[in-house]
Amino acid sequence: MDVRYTSRDHHIDSALIQAAPFFAELPQEAVEKATAQVVTRRHPANQVILLENDWGSSVYFILEGWVKIRTYNLDGKEVTLNILGKGELFGEMAPLDEVPRSTDVITLVPTVIGNMPANDFVTLIQSEPMAGIRLAQLMARRLRQVNRRLRLRESDSMSRVADIILFLADGQGTMGEGGVEIPNLPHRELSSLSGLARETVTRVLSKLEKKELITRNRDTVCIPDLDALERLLV
Repeated sequence: MDVRYTSRDHHIDSALIQAAPFFAELPQEAVEKATAQVVTRRHPANQVILLENDWGSSVYFILEGWVKIRTYNLDGKEVTLNILGKGELFGEMAPLDEVPRSTDVITLVPTVIGNMPANDFVTLIQSEPMAGIRLAQLMARRLRQVNRRLRLRESDSMSRVADIILFLADGQGTMGEGGVEIPNLPHRELSSLSGLARETVTRVLSKLEKKELITRNRDTVCIPDLDALERLLV
């Protein structure tokens, strides 16, 4: 069950939402107006936030945690399209198109999400040119990531797993002491992202670790040298 925050928590998390990259360089007054009605909720792991074909009444900002964007292929097999983390938004297209949602969104870990009324988001896009540019940049980056993954679908397993790690580093990587860190996702999620069997993903990760291209602990995967990992794709 999701849990709403108190008004004090809401005030704190409104500031976190306003600090999201999407709002960078937007007038503070416009940002405060757009986020004034945000409701913040905490969700447990593996909770469905959105379902395909739902109608869009909110746009969602991730304050803590991780979610996956999921759909199904023609055979009914689950396909993970993306993994999103802190500072990212989702559910932004349905309010603009006025069509139902096209994917499911599920939490991977306990996650805090701010729900912005769709009308407030649309008003912001219509009134602030920079907000429209930010949205276009977001869509372009996600399309570029998907196109790259599609080009590698016929590559060897090492290239495909390396590409997924780089894909996550591009979207969710943070700098740590030993390099760029990404969440250490369950192998089934990496399997769904790459289109490989889970056993194959496990085997390739072990090989990458032996080559010292990644290091792993319980929570994170660290990439000491992004360029070295990138060279596996050539």
